Amino acid sequence: MSKISRRDFSVSLSSIGLAGISKQTSAQNKTATYPNKPIKVLISVPPGGTMDVLTRAIANSVRESLGVIILDHKSGANGNIAMEAAKAAEPDGYTLLLGTMSMLAMNPHAYKEFRVDVFKDFEPITLASRFELAVCVHPSVPAKNMAELLAWFKANPSKAAMASYGAGTPSHFLIELLAAESGIKIQHIPYRGATQALQDLMGGQILASISTVGQVIAAYNDKRLNIIATTGAKRSPFLPSLPTLAESGFPKLTASAWFSYLAPKGTPKPIIDKLNIAFNKALQSREVRGQLLSNGMYPQGSTPAELANAMRDDYAFWGRASKMINFTAS
Repeated sequence: MSKISRRDFSVSLSSIGLAGISKQTSAQNKTATYPNKPIKVLISVPPGGTMDVLTRAIANSVRESLGVIILDHKSGANGNIAMEAAKAAEPDGYTLLLGTMSMLAMNPHAYKEFRVDVFKDFEPITLASRFELAVCVHPSVPAKNMAELLAWFKANPSKAAMASYGAGTPSHFLIELLAAESGIKIQHIPYRGATQALQDLMGGQILASISTVGQVIAAYNDKRLNIIATTGAKRSPFLPSLPTLAESGFPKLTASAWFSYLAPKGTPKPIIDKLNIAFNKALQSREVRGQLLSNGMYPQGSTPAELANAMRDDYAFWGRASKMINFTAS
């Protein structure tokens, strides 16, 4: 057995120590110079919807502090593709995820093969916006309120169908819960995103849907569709003359949704903090607030811990709803 002298042992320890210091210094330098290249935000739906509006508005506002932000659309599987891509990304702050409430709080209950742990695989950054949903009908449908719509469905069972902006989304679950609460069979028609569902509703290919207020309010104002109820706990300030589902006789059908920003697990805290400060500042700016409000979203802004709490609360709520309607996504 070869002998190691005290001097050799000391040199080895010094080398290990220097290597550790060098690695730590390198990580600190990367954090200090962050960002020095474009930041990519993964978005789970095709271009053109409210998620685009939100991220483009923030990207323009934070250009001075964070540089260029690129939108990378990875649609499909109700957001699972985008989440898996974000999970696999380097935790260096250059790949972020625009997370929706349905992706983070509903998908874990809906998919048997769900390859993401939303609480362990991501670092929360901020809760960006909240928004409500709306019950919409084509102008040819003779219904001005929920009672009339359900009566029309009952009298015309072949037309008793409603579109959602995706299987396993809040719009889908609300359709299923409405059917259960009313005792009327309502066929669910899932779309891949709200934009195409809106086009088909205005065109008369579908006659009723549940979508986000921001997605449909312009068409409503142009009289290309009718809105008969919203889903919030209170009346929507965008549509104050319209009742909520709770006011319409369905107190259990109260729900709002949200958008948030997250980073891959292990992203350094100084980078998370820098992103949080920049995004929250943008969300309070007049320009961003104006763009979000004009698209039916309420600007928020939060600490990472507050976003984590919102995720846990809605995870529990929609888990109970998923069991109630016995839904499993394919």
